[in-house]
Amino acid sequence: MAENKKSKPAKGPDRKANRRGAARLAAVQALYQMDIGGAGINDIFAEFESHWLGNEVEGDTYLPAEAAFFKDIVAGVVRDQAKLDPLIDDALSKGWPLKRIDAILRAVLRAGSYELEHRKDVPGRVVVSEYVDVANAFVEAEETGMVNAVLDQIARQFRADEFSRGGG
Repeated sequence: MAENKKSKPAKGPDRKANRRGAARLAAVQALYQMDIGGAGINDIFAEFESHWLGNEVEGDTYLPAEAAFFKDIVAGVVRDQAKLDPLIDDALSKGWPLKRIDAILRAVLRAGSYELEHRKDVPGRVVVSEYVDVANAFVEAEETGMVNAVLDQIARQFRADEFSRGGG
């Protein structure tokens, strides 16, 4: 399903938030390629820097991504995947282990989980919302609801203080 869908580039001014959003989208795409194609991290970094980040691909011009943010997410997921996957498995509905989830959704959940744990400079609700938006570029609403529920549950583990106050 995700193989045939492509995301639309972000619109609007080139603000830091947009560059980070572009970095998240690129990171999910990179993680997806690594998952299904077995590409190594150095090859992925080289390909994305030369072909994807801030360039035109298949007729769509992509906003410049914050390269350091992109690299942090991809490298962090690769480094911490053995720790992240069980967390995601626990948050998924019983009977649907992570290995049964579509590869693009695995990439979204891993990247979002990594950012929730390690990027405290970004509010947890922003992280969840951003990755729901990324997922929306590839999958149907029902699946984005699952992404929201799983990342919200993981956010409450890593950021309990943020999610215990005010509307969470």
